[in-house]
Amino acid sequence: MSEQTPENTENLPSAGEPTPKAPVFEEKKGMWSRGSSDTSGYNLLDRELAMPGASQPPFGEPFDAIYNRALEVVPELRGALVLFDRGELTIYVPREHLLKTVAQFRDDAFLRFEVCMSVSGVHYPQQRGAELHSVYHLMSFTHNRRVRLEVSCPEEDAHIPSVVGTYPMADWHERETWDMFGIIYDDHPALTRILMPDDWKGHPQRKDYPLGGVDVEYKGAKVPAPDNRRSYS
Repeated sequence: MSEQTPENTENLPSAGEPTPKAPVFEEKKGMWSRGSSDTSGYNLLDRELAMPGASQPPFGEPFDAIYNRALEVVPELRGALVLFDRGELTIYVPREHLLKTVAQFRDDAFLRFEVCMSVSGVHYPQQRGAELHSVYHLMSFTHNRRVRLEVSCPEEDAHIPSVVGTYPMADWHERETWDMFGIIYDDHPALTRILMPDDWKGHPQRKDYPLGGVDVEYKGAKVPAPDNRRSYS
């Protein structure tokens, strides 16, 4: 096996100081399902599920410079959670400061993240009070850099400001995240479903969404819908 070089180690976990262990919100057995047997042996796995702990600088350049400049132009980010892992920097932004943050990240001459490449959602039903997350991948063409912003909100108040006013190309991304996860992007110009029919009930990519489905018929065979398939034990 060839010796690893700095060029091919950036996708490995951070080798800096270990981050404090976050509280474990669930223990799971197996890989593919809730403890049911399979022939791969993965059903023997025991896993602890927890949110990532906070990372502490230095992260290395250019991430230290990005983070330090972000604190200068958006002082409200001081004390916010930051995660640096596998060569990627994630800054967790309070939703009330999201619009100021993206405006500064776009317009500041040092940061200059001109493009929001994608907006996606995540559902953590075990994270009480912050079950829904909206994730923004920003790209700087000027400096050839990337950074990730993440905003959370509770299911009971699933509102996050829309960034379409700053990044117009986020329009369809926010519609898809609303469609799949139910995050309401306030002041979006047309927050309607984009994948599911307009009268669809619920948001299919939430973890607590029922599998449901319809039977699929082939010539001489029928595959039952996921909620009617045989369960293995």
